[in-house]
Amino acid sequence: MRIPFFQVDAFASRAFEGNPAAVCLLEKALSEAQMQAIAAENNLSETSFLVPEGEGFALRWFTPTQEVELCGHATLAAAHVLFRGDCAQQEELCFQTRSGALWVRRSGEGYSMDFPALPVEPCEIPDALREGLGAEPLFCAQGMDYLVLLESELQLAGLRPDFRRMLDLELRGLIVTAPGEELDFVSRFFAPKYGIDEDPVTGSAHCALTPFWAKRLGKTELEALQISKRRGRLRCRLQGERVFLSGSAVSVIEGAFYIPD
Repeated sequence: MRIPFFQVDAFASRAFEGNPAAVCLLEKALSEAQMQAIAAENNLSETSFLVPEGEGFALRWFTPTQEVELCGHATLAAAHVLFRGDCAQQEELCFQTRSGALWVRRSGEGYSMDFPALPVEPCEIPDALREGLGAEPLFCAQGMDYLVLLESELQLAGLRPDFRRMLDLELRGLIVTAPGEELDFVSRFFAPKYGIDEDPVTGSAHCALTPFWAKRLGKTELEALQISKRRGRLRCRLQGERVFLSGSAVSVIEGAFYIPD
C-alpha cells in the first residue's frame, strides 16, 4: 500500500520553524495499530491521518506512543496540504474528529482554525508537577492538561524540567505560561507521558490558554508566543465557547509511506 506523505512546519512562516507535523492522505481508514506504527516511525510530536468523509474528512492524530483527543498544529498541517492539493478551490475545510467538528479557513496569508475552548479549573499542585517543573507556580489549574502560571517570561524561558518526574502526572501534559514581554502571553508545553518531552508549538494548549488569558487581561483577541527552541507565534480569539487560532504553515517534505496490505 502506498500512502501519500507530507511533512509540514505548522505555525511557521518559513521552513525549520514552528512545529513539524506529518500528514498521511488515506483512501480508506487504517487500523489503529498501523497508524500508531507509522507515527512511531515518523517520531514527530504528531502524525495526522485523513480519510474522505461526506463533504469533509475524518481526522485522527497520533504521537509516537498513542492517539490524542485534540491537536492544533497537525490539523493546521493537514489543512495546508489539502488547500495546496485537491481542495485548492475551497475556502473552508471541515474535519470530523474525536473532539467534534473542527473547521479551518483561509485567512490572509495563513489559516484560521475554529476549535472548542477548553476552560480549566483551579486545583492543588501535584508533587510530580512541582518537582518536575523545578519552580513554584503562582497558580495551578487542570482540564485536558495541567496549566500553571509563572511570574515572568524570563523564568519560563529558564526552566529545565525533570521529564522523568513528570511521567507521574495524571493528565496528558503540562502547559506553563507567563505574561509576555512584547506579546500578551508566552507558554511552553511538556508531555513526556505521550512521548513528547517538549512540544514546539501546541495549538490544543492555546484552547485552554486563550480563555485563561482573555479573562485575566479582559480582552478576547490576543497575541501569543510559544517559546520552545523552535518557537511559534499564534493569533488567538475567544468567541463564546470557541477559540480561533490563526497561523501559517510551510511544506518541507513530500513522499510516500509503503506498508503491507
